[in-house]
Amino acid sequence: MTTPDSTPAEPADDRDAHEESADRDGDGTGAPGGRPWRRILGALAVTAVLLGCAPFVWSLVSTADDRHSAATVPDRPVALVLGAGVRPDGHPTLLLARRLDTAADLYFDGRVQAILVSGDNSVEHYNEPDTMRDYLVAAGIPGDRVVTDYAGFSTWDSCARASEVFGVEEATVVTQDFHLPRAVGLCRTAGIDAVGVADSSLRERTAATVYGWVREVPATAAAFLTMVFRPDPVFLGEYESGVDEALAAAEAADQG
Repeated sequence: MTTPDSTPAEPADDRDAHEESADRDGDGTGAPGGRPWRRILGALAVTAVLLGCAPFVWSLVSTADDRHSAATVPDRPVALVLGAGVRPDGHPTLLLARRLDTAADLYFDGRVQAILVSGDNSVEHYNEPDTMRDYLVAAGIPGDRVVTDYAGFSTWDSCARASEVFGVEEATVVTQDFHLPRAVGLCRTAGIDAVGVADSSLRERTAATVYGWVREVPATAAAFLTMVFRPDPVFLGEYESGVDEALAAAEAADQG
């Protein structure tokens, strides 16, 4: 029995209908449009990730035919070895040593005749190029076949200077596998007929290699802008004849 002032309980179906309507109109807390905004923000985040990864994917695809193993790489007159750090004791880091070992193998196999080592020497007591040169000479490569570039402050600087300062027209770029697509792409942008040989450091330096692959995503996005605008390297300088002399020495040795 109900009194005149009693209000019948709302049927369960009607309550469910009201709740579904609230979910459609807002986020269930009275804020209209909450869920649509979350979907828009989510879509924007996904789009940003895809756009950020696009240059990296493009770099992998566009350089696929230019990246080789040491056994299959086409012959080039010069190997360009990019710097990768010097330890406090003056020796190359493991990653750099592996790059230099790869370049030495290319030289001894007759796939290159000279080696251009490019690295950072911007501060006192830190000299990548001389460290790289000393390592190669200790490995048995004649000193007159190793040329040093002391202003390879970045991958682009190394590639641009190899072309404009040292007159390199064809080269085999030597670095780690995560870095190679970007390095080959930048050297080709600099006007060098570049192919590449990579060292895979995953087993010996797992954390550094994984970090390197992750870092390449933003690094390649930045490199894409470099390829578009082609800025001058930090230090351009006058033409240097070191590579010409190294190749002449190699030719003379072959004829002798």
